This record gives sequence, C-alpha cells and structure tokens, in this order.
Amino acid sequence: MVLDNVISLFELFSGEDADEGWSAVITLAVNNVTAMLRDDADPSDTRLEFLAAAVANFNVQQIHAGSAKSDYNLYGKTRSDGDSSSVKAARSLMKDYFQLCSDLIKPEVFVFKAI
Repeated sequence: MVLDNVISLFELFSGEDADEGWSAVITLAVNNVTAMLRDDADPSDTRLEFLAAAVANFNVQQIHAGSAKSDYNLYGKTRSDGDSSSVKAARSLMKDYFQLCSDLIKPEVFVFKAI
C-alpha cells in the first residue's frame, strides 16, 4: 500500500484534512489492514488502499460521534445514541470494501464442522 494514496482516499471519504491530526488514525488503519492480509495476498493491490482509507474514515466518524453526544431535531436538542448517519454511512462503506477485499484478507469468523 502507498500511504499517500491512502491519505488522499481518506480525505475524499471523510472530508477531513489528514494533516489536522489524523495521521495516527490513518497509520493504525494501514497497519490493521496489513495485519489482516493472507500470506498469498498481494500487498500492493489497490483495493487495500481503499479498505485502509475506509477503516480510517470509520474510526474518525466514531471519534466525532463520541465527542458530540447530542443531536438536534425539530423539537430541539436530544441525546444521541452515538450511531449518527455519518457513522452508519462510514460503516456501510467499510463493509463494502471488506467484502471487495475478501479474497485478500483472512476471514474474521471461524467455521466449526461437526464430525
């Protein structure tokens, strides 16, 4: 993965400037995606850059949702459950890229077969 490409994609997905303190989140996402790779996977596959950027975007949206504990609606300010529409959209995007990269990463679940 090329870190500059991941940073550009992160900025596209999140609308955030990567220079504004998000470099640690992006680096962590790249490291997590790299750790998920299968032994026979090509680490230079472009899809992995999209996945790392989507993971970083999801983490940033969760951070924003955690720091803003209330939503505004027609009736005024209400308590938020932390799952805003931006978090839902980021989760959906991340799941789509996980599915797209399923042949490159290790499966997350174990399948047990009865004998």
